Amino acid sequence: MKFISWNINGLRAILKRGLEQTLLDFEADAICLQETKLQAGQATVSLPGYHQFWNYSERPGYAGTAIFTKHEPIQVTYGLNEPEFDHEGRVITLEYQNYYLITSYTPNSGQELKRLAFRNDWDQVFREYVKQLATNKPVIFCGDLNVAHEEIDLKNPKTNHQRAGFTDTERANFTTLLKSGFTDSFRHFYPDATGQYSWWSYRFNARQNNAGWRIDYFVVSNPLMSQIQGAKILSNVMGSDHCPVELDTDELV
Repeated sequence: MKFISWNINGLRAILKRGLEQTLLDFEADAICLQETKLQAGQATVSLPGYHQFWNYSERPGYAGTAIFTKHEPIQVTYGLNEPEFDHEGRVITLEYQNYYLITSYTPNSGQELKRLAFRNDWDQVFREYVKQLATNKPVIFCGDLNVAHEEIDLKNPKTNHQRAGFTDTERANFTTLLKSGFTDSFRHFYPDATGQYSWWSYRFNARQNNAGWRIDYFVVSNPLMSQIQGAKILSNVMGSDHCPVELDTDELV
């Protein structure tokens, strides 16, 4: 099976750049999107053969997630069942017979770290959410998690230390999450690979110079790792300031 995750940074804009054909070309079993930035009824995506699930932010033109899947789930859950965190359309969970699939758009700590406390609370709540699910069956969660975990995961770690996405708090929280029973699938296969990024600033020709950050992930419950075949960063796919990431697995459904 093939899973794709992609922060598209505005669905309506990327639709004009051929999004539908790009998504079909993936030939994926499930496609998870973040930062859709739209409300219900503002756009339609034509993907024959896919079920569509959307979670919209209450704030117009902000955040939002979607999952397109060829496999109808048993159950769909929106949000984390925590009112403080469920106004921005950041999480969708699909339950299948043998696993859960989650798309997540983790809050950014913001300029001058004004939202770091909110982000820290989010990290705790999200960790407990996925840990609880994992007591029932394995979990695959993906998305723009807005953290570069280690220095190897961004081009300029020293100059970006304590900036949003590379604070000691965010990195430690991600370490704690992994230690609670999960694996960063890309680092499992490529523990020492450098220059592998999924986001580049629009400024300073960052993408052309590959001055990026790896902040988009597929994270997998440890018991499921024996069924994971590979993980990829699709840096050649354009259309957003992020590129898609991919997870390849045995047949899970």
